[in-house]
Amino acid sequence: MLDHVSKQTAAGESGRQLSPQAESIIAAPVERRISGAVVAGVAQVVEAVLLALLGYGIYEFYVEIGHPAFYIPVILTACLLANVLFNAVRAHRIAAYRMVFTQLGRVLVAWTVVMTILTVGLFLLKAGDHFSRVWLVGWFIGGAVLLLSYRLALRALVQRWTAQGRLRRRTVVVGGGKDAENLIEQIRASASHDIELLGLFDDRIDDRSPETVAGYPKLGKVVDLIEFARRTQVDLVIVSMPLSAEKRVLDMLTQLWVLPVDIRLSAHMSKLKFTNKAYSYVGDIAVFDMADRPISDWNLVFKWVFDKIVALTALILLSPIMLATAISIKLESPGPVFFRQNRHGFNNELIKIYKFRSMRTDMLDEAATKLVTKGDARVTKVGKFIRRTSIDELPQLFNVLKGELSIVGPRPHALQAKADNQLYYEAVEGYFARHRVKPGMTGWAQINGWRGETDTIDKIMNRVNHDLYYIEHWSIWFDVYILAMTPIRLFDSENAY
Repeated sequence: MLDHVSKQTAAGESGRQLSPQAESIIAAPVERRISGAVVAGVAQVVEAVLLALLGYGIYEFYVEIGHPAFYIPVILTACLLANVLFNAVRAHRIAAYRMVFTQLGRVLVAWTVVMTILTVGLFLLKAGDHFSRVWLVGWFIGGAVLLLSYRLALRALVQRWTAQGRLRRRTVVVGGGKDAENLIEQIRASASHDIELLGLFDDRIDDRSPETVAGYPKLGKVVDLIEFARRTQVDLVIVSMPLSAEKRVLDMLTQLWVLPVDIRLSAHMSKLKFTNKAYSYVGDIAVFDMADRPISDWNLVFKWVFDKIVALTALILLSPIMLATAISIKLESPGPVFFRQNRHGFNNELIKIYKFRSMRTDMLDEAATKLVTKGDARVTKVGKFIRRTSIDELPQLFNVLKGELSIVGPRPHALQAKADNQLYYEAVEGYFARHRVKPGMTGWAQINGWRGETDTIDKIMNRVNHDLYYIEHWSIWFDVYILAMTPIRLFDSENAY
């Protein structure tokens, strides 16, 4: 995807002037809705608990072989594995809950895999004498019935909330004219309870793209959508362009790919017919999935919990080191202990990150217009040590607790940081796509050796490529691995000055 993303200088701009219609939407309060992440999270927990209770209940009331000490760990392990597989097949998403056969098929296949692994595992461990075959078969069949019943009930509940408009996604259309009008009519007919349409964005300014389409205003050009989505919540972008307009579609994607939103290409104008598996649906409208929000639904809750637990634990365990660092900084040179600097955060929003001060106060470079190099006279003796060991980054644990940073994610760069005398976003294609997730204290690039000085375009390109790889392949286990490897990689301080 990186090869298809333009430099997007405009993506780095802030405060872009928007149309009065767009400003009025931004100023209007956002209606309170049920969070899809919360629905998916609660549904996931309830499902796992019900499966565990069923497994133990079958043992308690119908089985006499074995002790609970054997059954309970196996039941919990199987439920955890089922939960992982259900997420792997994307069965815990609002879109999945609305389906019938696709949802049930994925869940039943995953449950069958879980029970197969469980049976094979007990056989290989020669633990069969402690477990009842009646229990295994009973839990498999009972679990399948439970999952079918639970998923159908969950679908009915989600459909009810959808009909009430409580799960509506804030949506904009890219495109205009008659094609967009037809799309909007289809949204009204089949997806009005699922979609809250805000307006349209279109680069054309001639008669083919009037200022109002089917009662909805044209809010600006596609580049304006980038600023619009940063200042108000946008969940979904539907592109109303024919598949034959390949260049227009590609140009649009190169601009919008930097945003943390779902992007769908409507197939309502296409004369080409694909199999049903090629489409997803918004109401009854067939669409192609062009881009997904990198971390969504229940995964947001997983990552939030992970960040808070790790940050609090780290603050407690590392507080002696942080206190000693603060005292050392004060003893060596006059000035504040902490250094605050503006960085780009999630969705390109400006945040202030905290660091231990590592430079002399009379030579501070708050905009980071000049990178720190080896033997840099601006860096104090204490500063050299804490920069090499990354101790200077520890105050960013407070940024994590404030919700501005994650423990793991693309590192936030200084706004004026340059490589080979070029600003990062000018030097690297797709640079701002790394802001589709919350930045982190450590990341995939850092544990692969791309930390410290980035004085050449090749270095920053490699860092960005690793950041984009992380975003595309994110999982909570990926975060755990990166976190575990970070202390080990700190010993490699070749590029950290």
